Amino acid sequence: MYTEGMLIPSLPYMQRQFGVTESMVSWVLSLYLAFGTVSAAIFGKLGDVYGKKRVMLISMTIYTVGATVTGYAEDFTALLIARSIQGAGMAMMPLAFSLVREEFPPRLIPQIQGLISAMFGVGILISLPLGAYISQNYGWQATYHTAIPFIVLEDILVLLLIRESRYRSRQAIDWVGAILLSTTLMTGILGISEGPRIGWGSGLVIILCSISPLSLIALVIYERRSRNPIVPLNLISSRNIAIANFGIFMVGFTFQLISQVNIFVFEMPRPNGYGLSILEAGMWMIPSVIVQLITAPIVGRQLVRIGVKPVSLSGSLVAAIGLILMSHLAFIDLEHMVLAMIITSLGSALLNISLVNIVIFSVERSSLGTAAGLNTVFRNMGSAWGPAVAGTIMDQFKERLTISLSPPVTIEVPSHFAYQLIFYITASLFAALALILTMVGEVLKGRVDPGLGSSRNTSKV
Repeated sequence: MYTEGMLIPSLPYMQRQFGVTESMVSWVLSLYLAFGTVSAAIFGKLGDVYGKKRVMLISMTIYTVGATVTGYAEDFTALLIARSIQGAGMAMMPLAFSLVREEFPPRLIPQIQGLISAMFGVGILISLPLGAYISQNYGWQATYHTAIPFIVLEDILVLLLIRESRYRSRQAIDWVGAILLSTTLMTGILGISEGPRIGWGSGLVIILCSISPLSLIALVIYERRSRNPIVPLNLISSRNIAIANFGIFMVGFTFQLISQVNIFVFEMPRPNGYGLSILEAGMWMIPSVIVQLITAPIVGRQLVRIGVKPVSLSGSLVAAIGLILMSHLAFIDLEHMVLAMIITSLGSALLNISLVNIVIFSVERSSLGTAAGLNTVFRNMGSAWGPAVAGTIMDQFKERLTISLSPPVTIEVPSHFAYQLIFYITASLFAALALILTMVGEVLKGRVDPGLGSSRNTSKV
């Protein structure tokens, strides 16, 4: 998150450095997201079959190579290849969550997952002041150079300290299903990501968005007949898991959408924004990041006592309230806007920690990697939809703004109505999610399952 936190503000610098168009530089994000989505699904299944630690180490090594090459990319093609490799390595996250369930007793699992989730906030928190300073003064590549020693150290620590999973799914890998799944996800993510930038009516977007549903239909037909499907349909159709996946889709969707909108509000000239610099905008985003950093481990510690369902319901309602407040407070002053962001961030943190536990505790241990991987797939799909929807709405509702220069300059910027519409849409979706979450069966409260802990923890459980 440290490197990713500084990548988006650095895109204009990459564009000038490599002499590419805006639509071309957007592939730096699109390919990373597409390969990350595919690898999460496939590597999750491989972890169930061959061992989660082994496959996680492979994915971490892939990420290390990708991050190293990214920092030294000398041309745009090399940069895109490196970002694709980096994305493929992000399969480490669902495998890590799966290993947590196997190694810790149930009462500690939410707490450990809360700590892992908090590290996302730590990465962003470090990237906003420190990463911005390094990127601004030494170039965006330097953010990767400063991260590489820590990435390599993490690889070594995982190799030496983490134990291999004890639960395996002795199945052959469904490679035909893997190819169909990859085609579905890759074309869908790229089509959605590129639609707002190059136009929904462009030939490339139409082709990508046509191939994706056709591949999905073929995947469902094939998987229904497969003895060892890459995507067990029961993992998607199960009520708890289906609701949790929809919820995590919403979290990814809203996080990326609101992040993009907030950057526009911070950096657009007055009165349609606050005219802040990139560094100033990053500093004003720190309070909402701190809220997530604090909330995740605290909620994780109390989740067994409170229960997953109340926490997820509360998260949905709090996020909806925060977004409604943002629609009214965003243009009063910065302090009011940040307050609304903090409330929304609190709701997202409650949802993050509760939804992953719904998935983790609703499947057999032999299918943990697959289920966690699919959960990441839905998050990434939401993350792709968010900027696409935000960009489309902001393009549709613009107004002319004259900047007092010599001579005066007239530009088109998103209108206040565009921002308010986005806030109201996302608030409505969170309210709908809260209604759906009432149908979730409680999976964690008061649960004791000695088989989940390691041998040395069993007696304690």
